[in-house]
Amino acid sequence: MQITRAFLPLSLCAFVFSGCSQLPNDTKQVSNYADVYQNISEDDLKRHTKTLASDEFEGRSPTTAGETKTLEYLVNNFKALGYQPGNGNSYLQAVELMEVTADPNMVLTMGEHQFTYKENMVASSKRETPQVNLNDSDIVFVGYGVNAPEYDWNDYEGLDVKGKTVVILVNDPGFEAPDSGKFQGKTMTYYGRWSYKYEEASRQGAEAAIIVHETEPASYGWSVVANSWSGAQYSLVSKNGNADRVAVEGWISLDAAQKVFASAGLDFAAEKQKALQGPYSVPLNSKASISITSQMKKSVSNNVIATLPGAAQADEHIIYTAHWDHLGRDTTKKGDQIYNGAHDNATGTAAALVMAKAFANLNVRPQRSITFLVVTAEEQGLLGSKYYAEHPLIPLDKTVANINMDAMNVLGKTKDVAVIGMGKSELEGYLDAAVQKQGRFLTQEDKPQAGYYYRSDHFSFAKFGVPALYAKGGAIAFDDATADYRKRAAVAIRACYHQVCDQFRENWDFSGVKQDTQMLFDVGYTISMSDDWPAWNPTSEFQRP
Repeated sequence: MQITRAFLPLSLCAFVFSGCSQLPNDTKQVSNYADVYQNISEDDLKRHTKTLASDEFEGRSPTTAGETKTLEYLVNNFKALGYQPGNGNSYLQAVELMEVTADPNMVLTMGEHQFTYKENMVASSKRETPQVNLNDSDIVFVGYGVNAPEYDWNDYEGLDVKGKTVVILVNDPGFEAPDSGKFQGKTMTYYGRWSYKYEEASRQGAEAAIIVHETEPASYGWSVVANSWSGAQYSLVSKNGNADRVAVEGWISLDAAQKVFASAGLDFAAEKQKALQGPYSVPLNSKASISITSQMKKSVSNNVIATLPGAAQADEHIIYTAHWDHLGRDTTKKGDQIYNGAHDNATGTAAALVMAKAFANLNVRPQRSITFLVVTAEEQGLLGSKYYAEHPLIPLDKTVANINMDAMNVLGKTKDVAVIGMGKSELEGYLDAAVQKQGRFLTQEDKPQAGYYYRSDHFSFAKFGVPALYAKGGAIAFDDATADYRKRAAVAIRACYHQVCDQFRENWDFSGVKQDTQMLFDVGYTISMSDDWPAWNPTSEFQRP
């Protein structure tokens, strides 16, 4: 559905952005800009995607041989394009990770029920210790597990959960009551993300935090949880060994939750409705126990960073991000064991390389520096970008904007562009100008309830105040033939998310990837030729310090 356009064309943007009239967006001022823009190549995008998603790269899991191959491929490409190392003399930024591989022979006991690993529960610990024991911990249902003063909502109010196991609903209270005025309706806030729920439970002193999985509010099925949370898990190495985290972080299936509540004499659906009405908690009068034995290994993975220095304000950077990692190989699986990650995120990494080529081919260099940051461990909780934001190689107050590329549009050209987290910053004005050149228009993402703005690497920049943009081709096909193709291809794309079937397919239509790569190239170029500093909108939860 097309929405009312919230942004003015660039010719009128002086009313929106100070100094915007200085933007040299007329391609005649740069003799080869139009050619460079047009020459962004579907063939190049396909070639890089196919290579990175090949079995040779073993699913690109951090700290594996797949990482070594990936780093070599990326660094060689950036070098060949004339990009300078972004970390002194190195293209790499070391990210120290704690790799934790839990023994799958674990059982979660909740009351009279026992639940089996990956079948109806998953659990792990971020604490840097080989053995975690949860023994007869009191279970408390804490609704959505949210403490949000700005929404006058605190599910923990009056509770002492120290040493206890909290059971938490997925998403936030606005999802199933979109007309209630609670939170942001269907649009997920950060309070709906699993990462927030574990963080808040930790702050509250809980010993374990268990999220109830439901497909619709989570926006993915149980198999995604089981695959993503099994095998080696990573966290950033911390000074205190993550002793301030809950001991056990886990999920249970909806069926498991219903059984636990029933044994406590409660109806899960009825308790969920109470949790929707306002802050809510209730003890389940039962105990939780689990022992998690883990192999611990410190390891080092790497972000890749490469810079094309600006011709004038070289200390000011536009940073493009994509994540190179995926889920690697599962040797316990029969048949295909490699999670190739073609769509997620060989496509975004390919777009970064192709866009880097475009900037390198300009015969008049951008005024500001263009930096590509291709990060590790996104699939483990945005760890590579989180580490970078906490240890920036370019000062954050010199980072003008972040533009992110993740799971590009392989469903063909579109008439619309979906803005993930629409309305957050003035970067959308630049985006609107770029898409108008393509005869397209901006829309809100079609599943704002999934919280995608908080699920990719731009979020790490946003948390530190850097305006961050995430946008891609929307849902309205360019023509009837593309619409027919989308119907067939979209089913497989959705079904293969975080599955071994996320493989490169020769029949993928990369015209939409090209369209979006050109669009984001244009956005970054325009900002790089300006003196402006795009700001967060006043209604955004993010602002520069």
